[in-house]
Amino acid sequence: MYPSSCDTFVALPPSTEGQRIIFGKNSDRPCDEVQEVVYFAARDYNAEEKVECTYIEIAQVAHTYAVVLSRPAWLWGAEMGANEHQVCIGNEAVWGRESADGEEALLGMDLVRLGLERGDTAEKAVGVIAELLEKHGQGGSCMEDDSGFTYHNSFLVSDRKEAWVLETAGKHWAAERVQEGYRNISNQYSITTKIDKEHPQMRAYAQSKGWWDGKTEFNFATVYSFLTTARIESAGSRYCEGKKLLEKSNGQITADAMMNILRDKESGINMEGMFMTTGSMVSVIPTHAALPGVHYFTATPDPERSTFKPFIFVKHAVPLKETTSPSFGADDPVKKMPRFQTKPDRKHPLFVKHELVAAIIESNKDRGEKITHAMKQLEKDSIKTMEKILMEGIEEPDILANLFSGSVQKEISIYGKS
Repeated sequence: MYPSSCDTFVALPPSTEGQRIIFGKNSDRPCDEVQEVVYFAARDYNAEEKVECTYIEIAQVAHTYAVVLSRPAWLWGAEMGANEHQVCIGNEAVWGRESADGEEALLGMDLVRLGLERGDTAEKAVGVIAELLEKHGQGGSCMEDDSGFTYHNSFLVSDRKEAWVLETAGKHWAAERVQEGYRNISNQYSITTKIDKEHPQMRAYAQSKGWWDGKTEFNFATVYSFLTTARIESAGSRYCEGKKLLEKSNGQITADAMMNILRDKESGINMEGMFMTTGSMVSVIPTHAALPGVHYFTATPDPERSTFKPFIFVKHAVPLKETTSPSFGADDPVKKMPRFQTKPDRKHPLFVKHELVAAIIESNKDRGEKITHAMKQLEKDSIKTMEKILMEGIEEPDILANLFSGSVQKEISIYGKS
């Protein structure tokens, strides 16, 4: 039995303060896995170019949008991220009647990145993911050193005006539009009878398998999932806890409120153990097109012990060196056969510093409290500064080109004073 993991949230007016959409996600992964935060600029390609995803190569498009991604350092795709058009995507593992075992294809995390690189609205990103899923399928190990860990995927996609939930089983899928209020996904199918888009053969396939009689009202979650398995029950419990936390702040959901949800350990949202929260993201997207979106990332494990640092898309954004892991190129064991024999050190500079300080916080109460207080103050000051930008915009955007890296350096400076 594999552990359940991950939660993604979105809140839209009138659940949020002001005309904003708040997106949040915890990435729960193996506790020894490094998650990096990376930026890729927009780019044009030749007609015949290909893109090498984690396991397979597919056709490239003529133009990709600029993206910021939080991803396990060993793969091509991402657990979560955003693009220059303020589209945000996070994915979750789901299991159901359709087997997740099969040949290597696109990972759900590859589809997250592809959706962001190719979709300038949430609805278009859903279309990109659905089309690629139908063409290439999903499959392959979702852990660097465990070839048997496979799953299907659900996605939560948002932009400046709405959100979409996209849930998949093999090449089949269903999608639900969310235009107000709040929504969360976890490790279970959650789309029931409100289906706004779907694979054209989804119902016929379910009927051919004997999962649906073709007469009763079609409920995607009921038809495609095993609701009695321990995995689904575990995820369902956390899914319900996530909904409760959103309801608790309903009408006043802010960046800070979303960060608190992601830090909540009692609910299991902030996971500990062999699977733990290895990276977190919160995005604040004004519905007004003239205002910038702010995307906060931790780039380190356990949001309770991490600082959310802001990123804003600007024309000349700089590479995020302090949160980019070492690259092994052709020598990377993920690209070799047999795979998974060697697991290289993928720790980026911020991760190394954070790991050392986490040990100090555990062993020395006084020093730990001092460091924690300084980190929280840094985050508080950052949110206050970003709030002004969210409300008023900025006349010279490129002065923010080093925003995220500068925040990382301030965090490392706090560690250095510890």
